[in-house]
Amino acid sequence: MTSAEEKKPIDIDETDREFVEIIKKTGGPNIQSCYQCGTCSGSCPAGALTNYLVRNIIRKALLGLKEECISSPELWYCTTCYTCTDRCPQDVKPTDVIKAIRNVAVAEGYMLVPHQKVALKVLETGHAVPLDKESWQKLREKVGLEPIPPNASRFPDAIDEIKKIAKKSGFDKLIAPKEEAA
Repeated sequence: MTSAEEKKPIDIDETDREFVEIIKKTGGPNIQSCYQCGTCSGSCPAGALTNYLVRNIIRKALLGLKEECISSPELWYCTTCYTCTDRCPQDVKPTDVIKAIRNVAVAEGYMLVPHQKVALKVLETGHAVPLDKESWQKLREKVGLEPIPPNASRFPDAIDEIKKIAKKSGFDKLIAPKEEAA
């Protein structure tokens, strides 16, 4: 974005007045309590290392700039550490607001490829980061643990259940690669 675009005034006809209500219903009920103090952005460990500013995303949402919010790659920089939520003086729960906006973004077809790959891995294996069975099994046994942890690795039927839930909820279609979804 160029500096001229950044300074472009907001066209009220291009805002989505319902966006705040959608966010409130999907997990950010206190968003309108935000008075832009900046505590969230100043507290954010991800923001210290990137151009991620929680406050900017919340401001865009409050202004009804839905498309700018849901298409922003920065939306996905939040690590959900909840530091901003712990420190927010208005109980906005910025992390929940970010997650609510992400839900809207995914429903509208926006998701960063790495996040999509993690979600696909969960459907495939039951885990975001599945263990390499052979090497991890040996290591677990070496330290006195059962070779297979008590998760979907041990219970393959659980993976089938995850797939059923994803299919029933439509999540499988939301995370499908664009070619498959069409």
